Amino acid sequence: MSTRETSKSCDTKGATTQIQDLIIRGAMEKIKNKFIVMSGKGGVGKSSVAANLAIALARSGYTVGLLDIDLHGPSIPKILGLRGELSLPMIYGDNLKVVSIESLLQDKDSAVIWRGPIKLQAIRSFLADIEWGELDYLIADSPPGTGDEPLTIAQEISDAKAIIVTTPQEISLQDIRKSINFCWQVKMEVFGIIENMSGFICPHCGAGIDLFKTGGGERTAREMKIPFLGKIPFDTQIVEATDKGLPYLVNDKNSEAGKAFDEIVKGIIERTLPRKFQHRVQSTEKIPVQLGDIPKEVAGMKIAIPVDGGRLASHFGHCREFAFFDVENNTIKNRTIVAAPPHEPGLLPNWMHEHGVNVVIAGGMGQRAQGLFAQHNIMVITGASNLPPEDIVNQYLNGTIVTGPNVCDH
Repeated sequence: MSTRETSKSCDTKGATTQIQDLIIRGAMEKIKNKFIVMSGKGGVGKSSVAANLAIALARSGYTVGLLDIDLHGPSIPKILGLRGELSLPMIYGDNLKVVSIESLLQDKDSAVIWRGPIKLQAIRSFLADIEWGELDYLIADSPPGTGDEPLTIAQEISDAKAIIVTTPQEISLQDIRKSINFCWQVKMEVFGIIENMSGFICPHCGAGIDLFKTGGGERTAREMKIPFLGKIPFDTQIVEATDKGLPYLVNDKNSEAGKAFDEIVKGIIERTLPRKFQHRVQSTEKIPVQLGDIPKEVAGMKIAIPVDGGRLASHFGHCREFAFFDVENNTIKNRTIVAAPPHEPGLLPNWMHEHGVNVVIAGGMGQRAQGLFAQHNIMVITGASNLPPEDIVNQYLNGTIVTGPNVCDH
C-alpha cells in the first residue's frame, strides 16, 4: 500500500470514529443515569447485584438498560434466564433492555479471545448501535479488576458513576481500594459501595452467622469517604434461583436478601431522580396522588392543563390550547385559555416557565419533557382523567385527584 493510500485509509477510519463518537454522545444524552458495577476481584456477586439492581429499578416503573461488558465471562443472560441466539437488545419484562455478547455466540462455551482494541470497539458498538432510547438508568456490568472494559466506559461515558461490590473479608477489601483509586484516577465518581454476602441467615433457625465477616465494606466506605449503599446477606435461595435463571428479586423478593436489596434501591432512586419521578404507576389501577408530593404550602400558584374540546387532552405536546388557572389560598381566582405555541422539541417547558406555571397536570408526557420541566422547577402530574379542566384543578386542590398510568410515556 502506498503512502497516499495509507493516509486515505487513516482519514476514513478517523472520520468513522468521529461519527461514532457523535452517535454515542447522542445516545447517552437520552439516558438520565449511567452506572458501571465494578468489583476488585471475582466471586463477590457483582453480576448478580447488577442484574437485580436493573430488575428492581425496572419493576419500580423506571426504564432501564442492562449492558453486559464482561466480554470474556458474560453471565447476565444466565442470571436472567435468557436463552438462545437473540436479537439485541433483548427484552426482559416491560421496562428492561438487555445487551450481552453471549447472545451473539453460536456456542455459549466458546472462548472470546480478544485484545484491547477489539474489546474497545465492541463496547463502542454496543453504545452506538443499540437502540437504547430514553432511559432512566443504564447499568453496565463489568468484569473484575480495572482493565480495558471499565476504562472504556470511563472514557466513553463522561458522567458514568461506579457502584463497587465487595464481600466483607480483607482480601476483597484490598482489591476494592484499587477499584476506588482507579475511579479517582480516571475522574469517575464512586457512587457507593455495596457489601455482598454480608453474613448468613440460617434457613432453619434464623440465626445470623458471619461466614465472611461483616461490616468491612461499610468501614472501607467510611475510611475513604465514599457513600455506603448497604449490605446484602448471603442466602442459599440466591444460589438456587440463579441456577434456575431466576434473579432472586423475582424468585423470592421477601427473602432477607430481597428486603436488603429493596432498601439499597430506594436509596439509589432518592439520590438520582427528582422526587416526582420516584413513584411511577405500573398498573392500570387508579391511585390517589400523594399530596405530600405537591407544593400546597405556597400561597399562590399557576396550574396548566392541556385542553382539547373542553376536556383534558391526552397528548400533551400536540394539544391546541392550554387552560391556565391562577390559584390563591387553595381557591381558583382566574382562568385563561391560551393557544399552544408551535410544537417544537423542548419549547413547552420554557414557554410554561415564562408564563409563571408551577404545576402541569396531563394525561401523559414523555420522560425527556418531564426532565425539562424539572429543570424549571415545574411539578408534573401525569395520568389524569379526561375531564373538564376545572374539575381536575378542583380535585387537585381538594386532595381527591386520582391518576392512572402515563398514557404517553415515551
